[in-house]
Amino acid sequence: MRTAKIMSTVVSPVTHPVRLTERINRIEPSATLAVVAEADKLRQQGIDVVDFGAGEPHFATPQHIKDAAIAAIQANFSKYTPVGGTTELKDAIVHRHAVDFDSDYRREETAASVGGKHALFNVISVLVDHGDEVILPVPYWVSFKDMVRYAGGNCVLLQSDESQGFRVTADMVAKLVTPKTRLIILNSPSNPSGAVISAEDMTEVVRLAHQRGIWVISDECYVYLNYTGKRFSVGSLREFRGRFLVVGSLSKTYAMTGWRLGFTLGPAPIITAVQKLQSQSTSNPTSIVQKAAVVALKGPQQCVEHMRAEYIKLRDHVVKGLRSIPGVKCTLPEGAFYAYPNVSAFFGRSGINSASEIAGKLLREVHVATVPGEGFGTKEHIRVSYATSIAELDRGLERMHKFFGGL
Repeated sequence: MRTAKIMSTVVSPVTHPVRLTERINRIEPSATLAVVAEADKLRQQGIDVVDFGAGEPHFATPQHIKDAAIAAIQANFSKYTPVGGTTELKDAIVHRHAVDFDSDYRREETAASVGGKHALFNVISVLVDHGDEVILPVPYWVSFKDMVRYAGGNCVLLQSDESQGFRVTADMVAKLVTPKTRLIILNSPSNPSGAVISAEDMTEVVRLAHQRGIWVISDECYVYLNYTGKRFSVGSLREFRGRFLVVGSLSKTYAMTGWRLGFTLGPAPIITAVQKLQSQSTSNPTSIVQKAAVVALKGPQQCVEHMRAEYIKLRDHVVKGLRSIPGVKCTLPEGAFYAYPNVSAFFGRSGINSASEIAGKLLREVHVATVPGEGFGTKEHIRVSYATSIAELDRGLERMHKFFGGL
């Protein structure tokens, strides 16, 4: 009996061009995450990198918060929860904010999210439509501009005054308002500059927005890392609360960056819309993290003050070190854990014309990771995170002295 010989044929796949949506092509990858990735590549090659790029605390999450998460696991608290968080968590968020900032939010006026970045994405998505204008002070956190552009909005950039500590005032905002203005985004203390908008300036901006029918988002992820002695949240401005939203996070306050827990406080209709969007994306924040967050918010707060006091020491140390480098200028940051030195004095030397070129050379030649200012809207600065030890700051500063001294 003859058997047929079957010939196998390998068919090459047909290659078609990948078509992506217009909205994803409007945005850029995160500049800060790009620096982290590049520094990791060098480490994998065995190179000793001093990392001033990472935007997260160097502290461990406090033990009582970790214990709460472990207890939640042991108690099998691992099922779905309501999209915007448990009642227990919402009450804890409202309680903490009321105690610290004299606000009076209700349970239905808050939603928990998968980190502060997620909260901001949600709020911008439900407020900004195609063609809307969003006033954004410069320097800005890297993701603000791209979130607005992804939503279809147009950023109107407000150049803050570096000589005045990157000050933002209501008069500066008013000059940029048009009939298309939908939203003003404020971030105080600021990432990347560490600037703090005074309570007086913040109040006047919110008052202006209220009068013009414009929304305000106040990104207060660093609100507890305010070194002026005058900690402030717009949530305390009860008479204007119908036109602003407060976005907060546990990431920086309690050294919980990887836990991913943020929240929004605002008018109930906006919170309902945020939860509607979240129901079709991530659903609820991790159930176990919610239990830990309740303990963070309602438990002892000494850990927050301890970290804040340590950051002040680190700030003073790094600013002194940066200012000792001839040609480097650095305003004193009043909050967060970043310094934002101006390095424009070195432009024109060794073919350098931008902060991104300086940051690239710092990483490749002396192995110090910083984030170039272009990602934050300026080309004259680099961002230096001082959330590390004094010893590590000194190692990095020594390398920076060597680098800039050789230009």
